[in-house]
Amino acid sequence: MIVSIRNEHLAVEFSTKGAELRSIVGIDSSINYMWHGDAQFWGKFSPVLFPIVGALKENTYEYQGQRYTLPRHGFARDMEFEHEFSGSTAIAFKLKHTEETLKIYPFEFELTLRYRLRGASLQCTYQVVNLGSQTMLFSIGGHPAFAAPLNNEGVYTDYYLQFNNDDELTFNHIEDNLISDETTTIALNDKILPLKHELFYGDALAFKNLKSNHIRLLNTKNYKGLNFHFEGFPCFGVWAAIDADFVCLEPWCGIADGVSHNQQLEEKEGMQRLAAKETWERSWEVSCF
Repeated sequence: MIVSIRNEHLAVEFSTKGAELRSIVGIDSSINYMWHGDAQFWGKFSPVLFPIVGALKENTYEYQGQRYTLPRHGFARDMEFEHEFSGSTAIAFKLKHTEETLKIYPFEFELTLRYRLRGASLQCTYQVVNLGSQTMLFSIGGHPAFAAPLNNEGVYTDYYLQFNNDDELTFNHIEDNLISDETTTIALNDKILPLKHELFYGDALAFKNLKSNHIRLLNTKNYKGLNFHFEGFPCFGVWAAIDADFVCLEPWCGIADGVSHNQQLEEKEGMQRLAAKETWERSWEVSCF
């Protein structure tokens, strides 16, 4: 089911499947800042990554002596969320554990995605509640895909990312969906990373030590773009499907397994630990202009 919110600046649409953000349209400009979901390249828009980020080694993990299987990025993005509430400028979606999720992820949880419009900005908040009696282990992340070029005006190479606190970017390579120890460093001029399709021919750029918490998507032809702000996400990914006209800005609390990981969930890099009956939150925000 498609649902929406709006204010005087933006009109935003979501799907209850995956609580997925599908479009952000400027009221005056009619610009859709989101990727349009062309399945020829990548048929999603902004999936939530839960309860893992990225892939597991052999798609399996071990916890308390039992082996489980989870798909890449977990299961939440493919599940139907309850449309909890909506007003004119805010909306929330909720997902709880089921008998089926407990077979592949042995934790009782409640996951809520809240979206709120503030002026020309949209805030997304992830809230995780541990409903069980043991410490919950999880990862979560965002995967919003932003159009480049906007409104098909210009070409991909007109666009660039500007980081607020990084003069160079060091990313880990990805091998067969797993994180390699091999890294590459890109020097930035004025904190700018020019976009080109070739950047992503080897998969995402996976950052473990990004200093920035604010990234701008801009172009050299006009003043249209967006600001992306995030706090409390220790890892970050930048990705696009091969030769597709979008860029994903992905704040992560968690990361894919390393190529040499022992598949023990309690030793997995980036896992969040949430005590019984406790609540955890993180947010990111996109401002459009």
